[in-house]
Amino acid sequence: MIKFAFKATTLIIAILSVLVLWNHSVLAFSALTRIDPLPKTQQLVGNEQYAAAADYLGFFLDYDYVQSNPEALTLYREIDDKRSNWKYQLAKLQEGLVTGTSDETIGQTAGVTTDFLVVGDIRDLAYESINYAKGEEVDEVVAALSGLGLTATAAQVASGVGTASTAGAASPALLGSTIAKTSIVALKTARKAGKLPEWLGKSMIQAAKTAKESKSLDGVKDLFDSTYTLAKTRGGLHLLSQTRNAKELQKMAEFAKVFQEKALTLYHIAGDTAVRVGSRAKSLGKKPVLLAATYGMDGLRLLDRVGPTRFIKGLSRTSKMAYKGDIFALLSKFLIQLPKWLLAGFIALATWVWIPNRLKLSFKRKLRPTPQTYTMQDESQ
Repeated sequence: MIKFAFKATTLIIAILSVLVLWNHSVLAFSALTRIDPLPKTQQLVGNEQYAAAADYLGFFLDYDYVQSNPEALTLYREIDDKRSNWKYQLAKLQEGLVTGTSDETIGQTAGVTTDFLVVGDIRDLAYESINYAKGEEVDEVVAALSGLGLTATAAQVASGVGTASTAGAASPALLGSTIAKTSIVALKTARKAGKLPEWLGKSMIQAAKTAKESKSLDGVKDLFDSTYTLAKTRGGLHLLSQTRNAKELQKMAEFAKVFQEKALTLYHIAGDTAVRVGSRAKSLGKKPVLLAATYGMDGLRLLDRVGPTRFIKGLSRTSKMAYKGDIFALLSKFLIQLPKWLLAGFIALATWVWIPNRLKLSFKRKLRPTPQTYTMQDESQ
């Protein structure tokens, strides 16, 4: 009886394993659950991060399952009212003027205005020089960026004169110097906000030394091009802070260029997975990537694996299943996480258990080595 129960159990597990392997894609779709943005938004509001809260909730409001939620709409209106309040705007303006950083546009504009002028670079260089004279700590990165800023300003002036005297022939040079200046201002702002990655700070120190000798910013053109893209993107400084080298900076810039104001929320949802999948937006499609993101990292990975057509069809098919629910989603998530080698092992075990004994014996005999026979002639040799 025990032997039969064991055989029956292995058979049931094997059948389930076959079904899981056969319907792996269906289970993967059934395992997806959409993100509820309210808890995260409420947390951001509690921390008085109203701009971030508006961006995050706004990302999901493009989809019916959130748009039809009265609580979500009410919360979004409350956030919008808070951000529109003149006292809040005034506070953000003061924040930008005093600290040089802000999470709101009005504060960011106030914070970087002086840095766009030559007076900002001279001021920062003077400040670091005073620290050096007093024997206090000098921020080499700020000093380097200020030096690069003076070089960029000189290039702007020269390009502007060329443009005026040649009826616009020097416009590309002026554009290039403007990109450099904007990038330097963005990097300074990131430094003040503690969002400038260490590798980029070191690169700027080296770039300042090179620019001092060559009187040119050509050596950091690629870095500035990527930084410029991020500087124009809402939340771009946070995206910049997550990079670890020049290659990642370029990928992050490309990611921001495609998804623009949604890039930061997309990154918050899935991190490097969002950047990796987002880099394939040309083949996957921008809308499918954003849709997949509402299902979190699992949604983006599934889209990347099956492609946009199968992904959209799979979501449509799964949403029509009557048995779709939280319990089934949890069960599906558990089943698809089982290693395929383990499922194959269950199938192999059941197959062996249910093979008749006579076939097993025959199989074992075939595996045994054939005994060698020796003749007298062999021994004499």
